[in-house]
Amino acid sequence: MPTERRNPLRSKWFLPLFAVFLGVVFFAAQAIGGDPGGGAISFAILAVFGLAVLLGGRSETIRGLRGDGRDERFAKMDIHATAVSGLAVIVAIIIAFLVEIAQGKDGMPYAWLGAVGGLAYIVAIVVFRLRS
Repeated sequence: MPTERRNPLRSKWFLPLFAVFLGVVFFAAQAIGGDPGGGAISFAILAVFGLAVLLGGRSETIRGLRGDGRDERFAKMDIHATAVSGLAVIVAIIIAFLVEIAQGKDGMPYAWLGAVGGLAYIVAIVVFRLRS
């Protein structure tokens, strides 16, 4: 009889523990940078988010964020939310680039971010096209 393996990324513990892990990383980075107070705030925000996800109980939204109970409807919402957030990041990068060059700076950090996003999009289109 084959044993069914659970995907650890779908565990109810994955997202809360990942949020706390990120909180520790943010705290360490900010403490190293000389801002342990800001790091403590970052940790607290991520820990509270992790706790909310863990204790979300019967909330359909929380279950969708955690990945358990996903169906076609949640998969579609996830794709749409990813597209909206990607668009928001692209617009922010373009605006930041324009502000930088308007201030007489070179804008290269934003140009690199835009290039990475654009190349990732092109590669994804090519890969998805070849797979369909």
